[in-house]
Amino acid sequence: MLLPLLLALLHLAGAQQTFGSASQLDISTCPITFYGKTYRRVYVNFTSENFLVCFGGFFSPNSADDCLLATPPDSQHAKLELFRRIPILETLIHSSLPSIRSSMDCFTGFSLQHGGQPTSLALVSFGRRSALYLYTTAVGTVVSGTRVKTVKVTNTPGNKQIRGYLDTSGCFYSGVIYKPGSQVNSPETCLFLNCSEDVGLQVSACGPLERCQGNGSCIEVPPQTPIQRSTCSVVGPAVLDFHGGLNFVEDRCSYALLSAPDLQIVATFQERRRKDVSFLDGLILQMGRSDVRINLDPGGRVRLNNLTMVLNSSAQRVYGVEISKDQTGVTVQVSRSNLTATAFFNGDSVQLHLAGPAVPSVGGLCGNASVSLGELRVPELSSTSCETRYSDAVDTSINCTTMSEHCDLLKGALFSSCTTDPEPYITACRDVLCKYPDLDGLRCQFLEVYARACSQSNSAALQDWRSKAECSPPVAPCQDRTCGPNEFCSETRPGGQTRCLCRALFASKYLGRNTLGGSAVCRQNSASLTLVGCLLEDKGINYTRLHLNDPACRGHVDEQTHTVTFSFNSSSSCGAEVWTNSSHVIYKNTIRGQDGSSDVTNHVDFSCAQPRPGVQTVAFSVRGSTVVQLATSGSWNYSLTLKAFTDAERSQAVQPSTELPLDQRIWVELRTNGLEETAVVMVMDSCWATDNGTSRYELIRDGCASPTDQTVQVERNGQSDSSVFSFKMFGFSESSGDVFLHCRLQLCFRQKSCSPVSPAHKRLTAALLSKTNAAELRNADHSGLNVDLLPSPSRTREVIPSGTIDGSADLPDVFGSDLHDHFWDMLKKEDSEDLNTDVTP
Repeated sequence: MLLPLLLALLHLAGAQQTFGSASQLDISTCPITFYGKTYRRVYVNFTSENFLVCFGGFFSPNSADDCLLATPPDSQHAKLELFRRIPILETLIHSSLPSIRSSMDCFTGFSLQHGGQPTSLALVSFGRRSALYLYTTAVGTVVSGTRVKTVKVTNTPGNKQIRGYLDTSGCFYSGVIYKPGSQVNSPETCLFLNCSEDVGLQVSACGPLERCQGNGSCIEVPPQTPIQRSTCSVVGPAVLDFHGGLNFVEDRCSYALLSAPDLQIVATFQERRRKDVSFLDGLILQMGRSDVRINLDPGGRVRLNNLTMVLNSSAQRVYGVEISKDQTGVTVQVSRSNLTATAFFNGDSVQLHLAGPAVPSVGGLCGNASVSLGELRVPELSSTSCETRYSDAVDTSINCTTMSEHCDLLKGALFSSCTTDPEPYITACRDVLCKYPDLDGLRCQFLEVYARACSQSNSAALQDWRSKAECSPPVAPCQDRTCGPNEFCSETRPGGQTRCLCRALFASKYLGRNTLGGSAVCRQNSASLTLVGCLLEDKGINYTRLHLNDPACRGHVDEQTHTVTFSFNSSSSCGAEVWTNSSHVIYKNTIRGQDGSSDVTNHVDFSCAQPRPGVQTVAFSVRGSTVVQLATSGSWNYSLTLKAFTDAERSQAVQPSTELPLDQRIWVELRTNGLEETAVVMVMDSCWATDNGTSRYELIRDGCASPTDQTVQVERNGQSDSSVFSFKMFGFSESSGDVFLHCRLQLCFRQKSCSPVSPAHKRLTAALLSKTNAAELRNADHSGLNVDLLPSPSRTREVIPSGTIDGSADLPDVFGSDLHDHFWDMLKKEDSEDLNTDVTP
C-alpha cells in the first residue's frame, strides 16, 4: 500500500484539509494542469452515486467544467493533502506512463475509505503535464460534460491489481481533447492545430463570420442569422454592460468581464489617489484550456505567458489572437465559436465590442452588470485581501455641481447625433467625479468612452466635441511608461509630463508615520534604509541628489519597485557615527542632499542598535596545545585563538614536549577571527597566571604591563584584531602543580581611542587636568613621578621537567561544558565604554 505510506512524508505547508460536505478547496501550492488548463482550486462534493472533484465549480450534469467521478466512499468524509515531489511515486508513474518524461513537481491527494480499507486518489503535477494515480477504486473523467476516459482498479483474490494510472495531459479545443505532440492539418476544414509536447496549443481556423473554401483559405460570408453588435465599457470603477446595465467595483479584486467558450477576459482593479475608489488597472485574456494567458498592463505593455511582447500598429497573431498597438492604446481581437470579441485598452478604460449571434449568451460583468460581484470574482487572479474596503475623508475641494454639469454634456448638443443611451454613462460620470478629484484626465475619460461607444453602434459621425469640451486628442499619455506594483502613472498637469504616483493604500502606511520609507534594516556589520521613490517625488525630492554623510555614498535604485536604498557597512562606513552605551552599540547615519527645486536641505536620520558583547576570558596551559574558542553573543559570532611562542617572530609555537627553562622569554598572541578589523579591534584588558590552588600572579593590568613583573612587555594591544605580549618564564615557589595563563579580552570600536593607557599615565593626566592654567599644564615637572614595583615570585635556574607545567593532560575538551567551571575566571566589565561579550565556549 504505497501511496498511504508516501502521504506521511513530505507535506506542503498548511496543506491538510478535512471535509464532509460540498467544499471549495485551495490547491494553489500545488496547481494542477488538467488537459491543458491550470487550476488552483477544486470543488468537491458527495452524491449517492459518486465522489466528485471538479475544477470550474460544483458538479452539474449540464456543466462543461472538468471533473473527476469516483466510486462513493463508505461515508461522506474525506481528506485533502498536498505534497512535494516523492521520487518513488515519480518513478512508478514514469514506468506506467512513458509519455510523461518531465520531473514531478507535487501532487494533490484525496484519502477516503472503501470497504473499510483506505483508498487514495492523487492528481500528480509534472509541470504542464499531469497524471491521475488511483489506489483500489474506479474513477472516470468528465471533460465538457462527456465521460472520455476511465481508469479502474480491481483488487480481488483473482486479480491483485491495486493501482491505476491515467495521463491527464492534453490540449482542449472545440470539444475535442488532443494528445501532447499531436497535430491537425486540415485544408478541407481550414483547421490547423498543434498540441506541443509541453501542452502548448496553437490554432488557426476560420472566424465566426467566415467560411472555409476547402483549400485552407477562409472567406467572409453574409451571416445566416442577424449579427448582433454590442459594446461594454469600463472606466474607473464603473462597468457598463452590453445591455445598458451599470455596476461599480468597490474593491481591488479581479472580475470576469466576459466568459465565453474557450475565452475569458478578466479585468483587474486597483486604487489610485483614494483608498475608497477603485480603477481599472489591466486586462487578462485566458484562452480556453491551453493555459495561454495574455496580460494587457498599464503603459501599453503586453505579456504573453509573462513574456513582454514587442508590438506596433501592424497586428501580430498569436494563438489565434490578433494584437496591435499605437499611440492611443492596445487592441486585441479574438474569434471563438460564433463570436468575435475586440477589446481596446488605453490604461484608463476598456471598450469591449462583440459581434456574432452568441452575444446574448455570454457571461461576465459585461453580459450582466447587475449580477453579484462575488459570483464573478476570479480568486486565482486576486490578492487574498482584495475584498477589504476602506474609507477616506470627503474631499471638500470637489464641486459636485460643476462636475455634474460637465457630465451632462453627454446628453447635450455635442452628442445629439449618437443613438446610444447616455444615462448610464452620465450616472457613472457623476458618481465618480463627485468623490474623486478632477485629476488624471478623468473628466474626459467618460466622454471619450461614450464617443467610442457611439462610433461602434453605427451612429452618425460626431462633430468636433473634444475642443468644445476642452479634452485632448485620444492619446494615451502614459504609453510605454511602466510603474511599480504600488504606483500608477499620471500627468503632472493636463498635457504635461507623466510620472509614477504612489497608490493611496500603499502610501498611507508611510504617511501615517510621516516617513518616506520603511524602517532601517540592521545587521551585525551593516545597516540600510529604503526610501519609496514615489513618496520622494511627491515631496519634490530628486533622489539623485541624496547621499549619506559621505557624499560619495549614493542610493541604489531598484528598477522594478522604484525604491532607493542607502546602506553602509564596517568596511565602508559612509561617515556613520558609532557610539556605545551600557547595553548597545549604536550606528547612525543621515541621508541628506539639496532639493532640486528649492534651497531646503532634506535630512533623513536612521540608526541601528546592536546588543553589546560582554567580557571574554580564555585560559590555557603554557605548554599545552593551542586554544581555539568559538564565541557567540547576540548577533556577534567569532572565534578566539591563543598561542605561545619561543621566538619574537612567533614562528616557533610551544608544543607539549617543549622544555621551558626559567627566565626564557615566551611570546603570547591572542587573535580574533570573524570580526571586521575595519570596524572593531581587540583589547587585552588583563592577563594573569594561576596554579591548581589559590595562587594568582598578574602579568597584564588595564591593558598594560603589570608593575609586579618588569619582564612583561606589551608589544601590540588595541590596534588590530590581535594582541601580543611577552614575559620570562617562571614557576610558583610554593607549588609544584600545573600553571595556567588566563586573559580577559574586550572589543573596541575604532571610532574611539582603543589603545590602553597605563594607570600611572592616568594618574598623571588626572593631576595635570586639575590645573586650570594651560601654561602650568605645558610646564609641569614630571621628574618626581615614581612607580613602585612589587616583588616577583622566586625564579630558579633549573630546567622544569616536561609535564610539570603542562596541564594539557588534565584539560577537558576546549569545547566541553567543564572548561568554564575548572579554568575560567569570568570577570564583570567595569568600563562601560568598551564593547564586551559574555561567552561560554
